[in-house]
Amino acid sequence: MRPLFAVGLVFAGCCSNVIFLELLVRKHPGCGNIVTFAQFLFIAVEGFLFEADFGRKRPAIPIRYYATMVTMFFTVSVVNNYALNLNIAMPLHMIFRSGSLIANMILGIVILKKRYSVFKYTSIALVSVGIFICTSMSAKQVTSQSSLSENDGFQAFMWWLLGIGALTFALLMSARMGIFQETLYKQFGKHSKEALFYNHALPLPGFIFLASDIYDHAVLFNKSELYQVPVAGVSVPIMWFYLLMNVVTQYVCIRGVFILTTECTSLTVTLVVTLRKFVSLLVSIWYFQNPFTRWHWLGTLFVFIGTLMYTEVWSSLGIARSQPRKEDKKD
Repeated sequence: MRPLFAVGLVFAGCCSNVIFLELLVRKHPGCGNIVTFAQFLFIAVEGFLFEADFGRKRPAIPIRYYATMVTMFFTVSVVNNYALNLNIAMPLHMIFRSGSLIANMILGIVILKKRYSVFKYTSIALVSVGIFICTSMSAKQVTSQSSLSENDGFQAFMWWLLGIGALTFALLMSARMGIFQETLYKQFGKHSKEALFYNHALPLPGFIFLASDIYDHAVLFNKSELYQVPVAGVSVPIMWFYLLMNVVTQYVCIRGVFILTTECTSLTVTLVVTLRKFVSLLVSIWYFQNPFTRWHWLGTLFVFIGTLMYTEVWSSLGIARSQPRKEDKKD
């Protein structure tokens, strides 16, 4: 029952989280910092109370290692949020981040000296082609939709190009963080909940440098129209309501993934997360009427088929190889 419950949490939490995030960024595209701060603060407080036992429980993994991990985690979160303010549409943002398999494979080969099967190289090629198709089509849309003059179109395209660069950097940094975390778990054992707490608590002082932006958006949130919260019967600015729901659903999503990692195999976890991304993408396109051409659909299909091939879900269904190759064992 727990795995099914966890799957429900992942789909309900993560998919609804995407809805509230897009409601926020559609009104204020640059609100990523206040959203990230609220998420970090909520998870840090919860972890301080229930995981760290008010600071009395010593961490299983030395703090200096968490400091390195947190620097990477904080950088990835901030850069991904800023990308939304650089002419990057939400569907493209989601699809591009699905390229984490590519980044993990590249860094795994370079840093960990891993080798993979032809089957996995093929899956990565599919993901790469899918991302290239969606990226190039979005580039055309940004240039054609932006403007009254060639200069406006060129400027919009340059901002979009900067956004793609930001997403690429965040993708590689996230993969590097995953490899670093993998080596820590091999050395000290798996402590996912502890890592979740420290990854969100230690970066909090860093938000001081973003205080001005966070304050400015808090003022904008206060000026938004009032919304009467169901059941509670109180009226609050609607942007604060969206932010609260985003924080709560983000926590539900992360907790679901945590339960899955303790109850299921990594293959199952990867498959569930991949399908969740696909459902979130559909919600973003249909509910918010985001522009999505046939080429985007083709690119999306390549990305998710490649992702499923990488997880070797076909072999678990008896469609692909029944026995793993030797080179796969190193993965």
